[in-house]
Amino acid sequence: MKRREFITLLGGAAATWPLAARAQQAAMPVIGFLNGQSPESFAHLLRAFHQGLNETGYVEGQSATTEYRWAEGYVDRLPELARDLVRRQVAVIVAAGGAHLAAKAATSNIPIVFTTPGEPVQEGLVASFNRPGGNATGISVFTGTLEAKRFELLHELVPKAATIGVLLDPTFSSFGMQVSEVQAAARTTGHELRVLNVSSDADVDERFPFLSKFVLAG
Repeated sequence: MKRREFITLLGGAAATWPLAARAQQAAMPVIGFLNGQSPESFAHLLRAFHQGLNETGYVEGQSATTEYRWAEGYVDRLPELARDLVRRQVAVIVAAGGAHLAAKAATSNIPIVFTTPGEPVQEGLVASFNRPGGNATGISVFTGTLEAKRFELLHELVPKAATIGVLLDPTFSSFGMQVSEVQAAARTTGHELRVLNVSSDADVDERFPFLSKFVLAG
């Protein structure tokens, strides 16, 4: 090969290197991470998320990138944050911290991996447990069926208490379902029920002393 031909070939190859690098970077999957809480309050679970990615061969910044969207406790921000991830055409949306319904409402095409404290069928996330269908899958920590047992245990611990108080977060999507479950459990055990709404640590600190007072005095 002549010297001039070699230089021309080398120059042409060099010109394509940035394009190849950009193409490789664009091919890296982008994970959308949607959360209703703050990074600080979710730090331990975020570490578990990264560990799970690493165990399946995805290292952030090397074989995958993540777009984080935190609502910082302001649930009304979640719909727009979810739509922003959809506009960025992420490969998958991880919806946690109360963000599952916003993610589901934002897209029917992008896969969604969710966690929910509620019942996913009743929430409209999946069609059924046996045949979920759609674009969403995940984990439900729904424990409504345990409410009656919890009331029985409370009665054994404080047998003279006629009233049982429950702290519930009204911003949770399953709030109405939780209220129904504890009401049914209270009827079963014959207790009067007091439901107090709490949406933050400050609410718990404020209401818990009052709750303890009237439950034990009941």
